[in-house]
Amino acid sequence: MLTIAGALSLLIWLYLHFFHGRFWRVGALLAYPSPTEVPPARIAVIIPARDEADVVGRCVASLLEQNGDHSIHIFLVDDGSSDGTAEVAIATAKSAGALEHLNVSQGLPLPPGWSGKLWAVEQGVKKARELHPDFFLLTDADIAHAPESVATLAAIASTGPYGLASFMVKLHCRTFAERALIPAFVFFFLKLYPPAWVSNPRCKMAGAAGGSILLRPEALERAGGIEAIRGEVIDDCALARKVKESGGRVWLGLSAETRSIRPYGSFSEIGRMISRAAFNQLKHSALMLLLALVGLSVTYLLPSALLLFSHQWVPALLGAAAWILMTICFLPTLRFYRLNPLWALALPVIAVFYMGAAVYSAVKFWAGRGGEWKGRIQDPAGNRG
Repeated sequence: MLTIAGALSLLIWLYLHFFHGRFWRVGALLAYPSPTEVPPARIAVIIPARDEADVVGRCVASLLEQNGDHSIHIFLVDDGSSDGTAEVAIATAKSAGALEHLNVSQGLPLPPGWSGKLWAVEQGVKKARELHPDFFLLTDADIAHAPESVATLAAIASTGPYGLASFMVKLHCRTFAERALIPAFVFFFLKLYPPAWVSNPRCKMAGAAGGSILLRPEALERAGGIEAIRGEVIDDCALARKVKESGGRVWLGLSAETRSIRPYGSFSEIGRMISRAAFNQLKHSALMLLLALVGLSVTYLLPSALLLFSHQWVPALLGAAAWILMTICFLPTLRFYRLNPLWALALPVIAVFYMGAAVYSAVKFWAGRGGEWKGRIQDPAGNRG
């Protein structure tokens, strides 16, 4: 039995290593400034912001300092902030001498069936359409965009051509908790949404990273607009799925220079971030949660358990081989975050944390507090089937 279990674990990692879209090859997924000549475009940036005074200034400043000939206008929708978010954004634009490139509006009351973020995005898109932009850039208030960020995404979208182009930004990774958990978060995300499959028009897989999404207005319209995903918790991937289902092409990659400046200083903060959407990802199904826990155990825990505790050499050898493949797959993500390679050996323990976060996500959902974020319940059990 142990031999069969070890063989299964090894087969899983052989598949993930060779046949799962090479998702772990982080270097191949990086977005570099493209030499392609792209005509100047009108780009409307949509920033939904709720209590983001500590980060929104750097986000706005980075967008106003973009290189290239593209015309950039920022539409910030203040979603009921109480910390002076709008004032910080205005002061930043004024200091940069670019106040005319920033439009700040107060969000309207949240209607039933909408998440707060998507309702703010909807209002921003509506205002931005008055400029007849060539692209929308949907971004979070905690993103500091590299100087070539917008031009790079515009070049990628134009050469595809893609209806939606997105890259996962480099997440904050300085505290011990972040070093332990953030690279694994990126690794698991790429495993769920292999960019090679996302970019393949013959594959149904679709994914995006909400920190930086460049979107053609016509692609958004064909997808049904923001209203088509109005209640989604994992809204970025839902938007990518709608765009792809409506005939648009989607591109997903990574950026080493555009960064999230939001820190997660503790394990509990990261746990809340993960649990906000984990059970939603599992379709609110207890069966899928159980299967996910079993699958994660076989994939991440079994190899080390066989190697360390099996008294039979064949299961131990199979476990060692699986653990080696696991480590090889995880190392590029650790290099991306410039961390000690020895962190790869901790991946089984890290997986246990993520399993716990998934269970906690289910408990929160069943308690009527699913997707809780900044005082709002975004994934209420009463609204789900």
